[in-house]
Amino acid sequence: MSPRADAIRNRAKILEVAARVFAEQGAAASTEQVAAEAGVAIGTIFRHFPTKADLLAAIMKDTLARLAERMAAPEATLFGVFTALVAEAAAKRSVVDLLPGLEVTESVAQFRAVVAGLLTRAQAAGEVRAEIGPDEVMALLVAVCQGALRGGWPPALQRRTLSIVFDGLRAAPDAGLS
Repeated sequence: MSPRADAIRNRAKILEVAARVFAEQGAAASTEQVAAEAGVAIGTIFRHFPTKADLLAAIMKDTLARLAERMAAPEATLFGVFTALVAEAAAKRSVVDLLPGLEVTESVAQFRAVVAGLLTRAQAAGEVRAEIGPDEVMALLVAVCQGALRGGWPPALQRRTLSIVFDGLRAAPDAGLS
């Protein structure tokens, strides 16, 4: 295997392991533990990610890119994606708290664009009120996911909370029909 291929493999393995370790233990987890579990030297991590913040930013960028890819699937719906993200947030801790200090602005903008696309599709299908914009959906998504992250919400609470949020987003039935 060429050094380039090996470096690509190491980077992918580091991101995979780091995402799991930080999800399980929070942002205070050590890069030494990530190196040990990834089977690489600590120097290999620092060659790819000079600081812990760089590693955390890379995890967030990778996570947002994977979420955006899932959300861009033709069968994806705004309510389905919202539900899946809340379930994932409730199931694990994350490095989301560090977002304001991380350089992930471009990744967040790409994620927001995908959310806007789902919103447009839902509005065109008459599922979501026309006056709701991407900023409102992003605010709700972030707020509900933060609640689920902090509270480790059980499935019943997730369903009830999402029902309230979705009722607020849904287009009202046509008042002219009986």
